[in-house]
Order: sequence, then C-alpha cells, then structure tokens
Amino acid sequence: MTSRAVFVTVSAQQRSVLERLVRARTVAQHVVERCRIVLGSADGLPNIEQADELGVDRQRVRRWRVRWAKAEAALACAEAEGVSEADLEAKILDVLSDEYRSGTPPKFTPEQVVAIVALACEPPVDSARPISHWTPPELALEAIKRGIVDSISPRQVDRFLAKRT
Repeated sequence: MTSRAVFVTVSAQQRSVLERLVRARTVAQHVVERCRIVLGSADGLPNIEQADELGVDRQRVRRWRVRWAKAEAALACAEAEGVSEADLEAKILDVLSDEYRSGTPPKFTPEQVVAIVALACEPPVDSARPISHWTPPELALEAIKRGIVDSISPRQVDRFLAKRT
C-alpha cells in the first residue's frame, strides 16, 4: 500500500525566491537541494522521480515536502502582509534550515572544567608531583585523585586546556 505524497503549493513570489536561491553561488548546497525538492514537488513530480533526479533517498524528499507543506500557511500569511522579497527569502531559508538537535549532554560540568584548568595553573610540586610542569596525563591523574572527576582521558584534559590558550 502506497501513501499519497503531500500536496505542495508555491506562490509566484515564493517560486521566484526559490529559483534565485537555486542559481545563487553563495547558498549552501543542502539548501539548494531542498529548494529543488520544493520546486519539484510544486510541479507535481513524484517523490521517487525527484529522489532519482537529485541522487537522494525518497525519505529526504518526503521530509522536505512535508516541512514545506506545514509552513505554507505562514509563508502565505507573510506574503499577504506584504513582506519584502528579502524578508520572504529569510522566512523561506528558515523553513529550509536544519532543525535544532540537542546532541548528547556534556559529560563534564562547567565547574569540573574550571577546577581542572585551575589545577593546571598550580605548580605540580604543590601536589607532590616530581615534575617541573603539568602534562595532560599528569593532570588527568591528579584530577581523578582529587575527586574532581571519576575518570577523564589525557586527551580530554588537553582539549579543555587548548580552549583556554
């Protein structure tokens, strides 16, 4: 059983903006691809045909067709209010931009990072270390010994320090 593709409409002004974005040299290629998907959908091309033409999977075509369809009312409303072409372009780019993805939560709290950086500012002899200067492995071991963190790699310590130099 196949489902019907979401119906997509594009006004003349929206089409003008989308076609200009496709031709622009400074627009990211993923945005150009999304513009082509919207234009193809508005022209009535099936998802599979667009996917083959653009060299992408059908799910990507379906995703952007649905995203555009959800935004059609807001874009039409903005046009009815008489927004400038630049403002309409900004709204279209907003529709075609990636959604926020939170990613994985950080493993170390800001307090732990600050404590490790502060530790790096102390002389190693104050921690009874027989070295003249801190190295990431030595800092990692001392941070674990002091209970700042349960575990940390020398590479992660190095990353924390690299951000502060």
